[in-house]
Amino acid sequence: MIGLIIKLILSLGSLSFTVYLFATGSWGWGIFFIFVTAFFSLFVFRNQNILLAALQMRQQNIEKAQKYLGRIRQPQYLFKGQRAYYFYLLALASQESSKMSQTEAMLRKALGIGLKRDHDQAMAKINIAAVCMQTGRRKEAETLLNEAKKLDSKGLMTEYIKGLKKQMGRTTSANQLRMAQMNKGKKAPKKMR
Repeated sequence: MIGLIIKLILSLGSLSFTVYLFATGSWGWGIFFIFVTAFFSLFVFRNQNILLAALQMRQQNIEKAQKYLGRIRQPQYLFKGQRAYYFYLLALASQESSKMSQTEAMLRKALGIGLKRDHDQAMAKINIAAVCMQTGRRKEAETLLNEAKKLDSKGLMTEYIKGLKKQMGRTTSANQLRMAQMNKGKKAPKKMR
């Protein structure tokens, strides 16, 4: 919260100084300070730790991404879009170390808050579908994969979606798991023809 207040003070101070420079006739310095004001204003609406974490995620450096996300102490004070990407990046970065239910909850929270880009929404839905498949919720996984396929307009994730659908065909359903538990792992006897 204090960081946001400092950024707001710097951007408003820079804006007022820019207006003062133009009013006094210092056009050269005024044009220079337009860029300074734009720089400060950019960091009011974009959190630098989220930007650095996204960059590290693209470079597949998960530990550094977690370090940058860990620097954000109070995500509730972020703007709505930043908060959505915070939970999205945190879920992707901590996918291997945290429980599946925590990852799913963070991805659902990011979708609920509102991810802006379609491919980010598709990636979140694909990851939730993978968790649903592992926990035996096949119908929900199918609907999420279909929604992700609609959101993937550029076709970047079609192979991944097809792979998950193939894997879904091989996974056991919740009914098959119950039947195996009832039979205590024994195979069902073959029917006579």
